[in-house]
Amino acid sequence: MYNFDEIVDRRNTESVKWDLYPGALPMWVADMDFRIAPEIQEALQRRLDHGVFGYELVPDSYFEAIGRWFSRRHGWEGILRENIVPTTGVIAAYSAAIKAMTVPGDKVLVQTPCYNAFFPAIRNNKCVQLENPLHYEDGLYTIDWEDFEDKVSQARVFLLCNPHNPAGRVWTREELERMGEICLRHKVFVVADEIHCELTYPGHDYTPWATLPEELVRNSVSCISPTKAFNIAGIQIANIFAKDPEILKKMDRAINDNECCDVNVFGVTALQAAYNQGEAWLDQLRGYLWHNARTVYCFLEDELPGITAPPLEGTYLMWLDCRGVMHPREPLEGFSERFAEQLKKHGLVLSTGTIYGAAGEGFERLNIACPRTVLLEGLRRLKETVEQY
Repeated sequence: MYNFDEIVDRRNTESVKWDLYPGALPMWVADMDFRIAPEIQEALQRRLDHGVFGYELVPDSYFEAIGRWFSRRHGWEGILRENIVPTTGVIAAYSAAIKAMTVPGDKVLVQTPCYNAFFPAIRNNKCVQLENPLHYEDGLYTIDWEDFEDKVSQARVFLLCNPHNPAGRVWTREELERMGEICLRHKVFVVADEIHCELTYPGHDYTPWATLPEELVRNSVSCISPTKAFNIAGIQIANIFAKDPEILKKMDRAINDNECCDVNVFGVTALQAAYNQGEAWLDQLRGYLWHNARTVYCFLEDELPGITAPPLEGTYLMWLDCRGVMHPREPLEGFSERFAEQLKKHGLVLSTGTIYGAAGEGFERLNIACPRTVLLEGLRRLKETVEQY
């Protein structure tokens, strides 16, 4: 029904992904090379045809669309207008949450390797970063629970990423409840970044933090957005959900303090079109991405045994363990940067593992949200780099 094999030329469009590295094949930053759902494009065109783009109220229909979507897709019931603060993006959302729930000098816990924008959000709010490195063994990422509780006992906020970027884990309900109970016991507030929540694969369903037991939900906020799943990140729209009205007031105050409280007219339109009319497009996209992931696994097994990747449970970002490419006696320290430079020389740009913390040393992040022919060309360049490393 939708053509995800279409090659859309994005060069010379002021694209961060395509124009920052002229001449290279970019498979790094997390946006997709697919046209948006035509239903969203048509809704935006109708809004554009109106011709006036002044300040706009966020209508009831916006909040109703969110509620219907999460109820139908994820069993998250009872989302009301009074539970939500709209904002410009998920980074703005969790940054405001940190601001609202900490004072300078407080500690914020993350699970590394983790999304690199977490680090400046913590630093810019004058907080101290704590890390609970995920345990990586036999190609699988799990939580080091002993270390997690030790770090939680020192923190004020836990910044959760679910699905996890870049490890690709979709945390189970049992894992989420255990994290939540530990945080509640130590009076640590949970900020859940769930921007990749729609992008999960067979056997790995997303569990909204807000569907956990009531006492855990009230000790949290959830940051949600359609922008990753529907490839509308440049339109800038997101929402903060809180069950506790007093916490939501703090979020609203922090959003206003950070001057990111006014959402744009196209974001309001795009969100409603995505949640009201974009379901078929999203379902086909998820199938296409899953086949792309299988393509990568088969290629690595057949052509690049020195590179492996943990199971991709969610997101469209594959986390490549490249340590098998290293020369004998080559130091691990600095390897990710050295290998990334070689990749660029062969016309391929991935995300260097160490930008996600020290736990990313030896890894590169690969964006597979592109037509399959483009993906295969990227894999060819990866193989060429390995052969000449």
